[in-house]
Amino acid sequence: MTEPRSADPAGTALLRADRVVYRYPRRRGATVAPPAVLDSVDLAVRPGEFVAVLGMNGCGKSTLLRLLAGELTPDTGRIRVRLDDGAAPAELSGLSRRAIARRIAVVHQSLPPLPGLSVAAFVRQGRYPHEGALGALRRPAGAPGAEVERALNAVGLTGAAHRLLDELSGGERQRARLALALAQAAPVLLLDEPIAHLDVRHQLQMLALVDELRRTLGLTVVAVLHELDVAARAATRLVALARGRVVADGAPADVLDAELLRTVYQVRGRVVPDALTGRPRCLVDEPVAEDGARDGHPTRFGHAGSPNVVLRRPSHTPPSPGSRVAHSEPPSG
Repeated sequence: MTEPRSADPAGTALLRADRVVYRYPRRRGATVAPPAVLDSVDLAVRPGEFVAVLGMNGCGKSTLLRLLAGELTPDTGRIRVRLDDGAAPAELSGLSRRAIARRIAVVHQSLPPLPGLSVAAFVRQGRYPHEGALGALRRPAGAPGAEVERALNAVGLTGAAHRLLDELSGGERQRARLALALAQAAPVLLLDEPIAHLDVRHQLQMLALVDELRRTLGLTVVAVLHELDVAARAATRLVALARGRVVADGAPADVLDAELLRTVYQVRGRVVPDALTGRPRCLVDEPVAEDGARDGHPTRFGHAGSPNVVLRRPSHTPPSPGSRVAHSEPPSG
């Protein structure tokens, strides 16, 4: 597991977070401030990278993505984006939503119900940052527009422009969301669990498409992912979060190892090279049980004062009558 390396001494980052702390708003009547979801996070994303953000549920991955998109504002620290080549980075908090959308496109996990909306009309919404709310009225009736047609062609939905969005399959809907982001013509593409609810085939196809678009269109990609093997296959760089902090950052072969599985995901396993791709592949054995306090500060192994890690085999449970489950080993004594 490689320790965080998010510093950007050359100043080449296209999007960056500096010492970001974020807490969700205090609930009405609460007397104690909620704990930090993200605590002193540094992240510098350089042009052309495909960064996969990893970590257990609740570690702050999607919150970090929303901060990078300008949808949330950090309590302390700052998020900056480079507006033009050679220009000084600008803080998102000082930019309008349209200005941010011209630089950063976001593909969220799910869509709200949009009955009666065609695929072309949905994707055309991506042109709002450039054309404004009246842009669609200037087009001939029924004409998607060149930018929309290019976006649909890029994701393989050329023939679906006039289909209704709610008629699409799950994989097609995800590609339609990607087409909307491409129609924004923004250099940074943020993806929040883009392969959730997709089968293995469509997971691989979706990330292969994203990587192809990154290379052909010169995009910079940051994606929240849960699937470690798929992330290692697609991304150029992995960033792992634990308890709201970046605990590992580097190339897939440097980040994915047994230590990361144990300290970040709390499972025992090993990482081997894939026979076909040479990329890291995770072989997970069993959960790791925790014992002790959870407080502390990050170290190479997660947090100082983090729990002692004790391996415990699951207790043996006899199969119910008629069960076909076979236990491969006797109960431990």
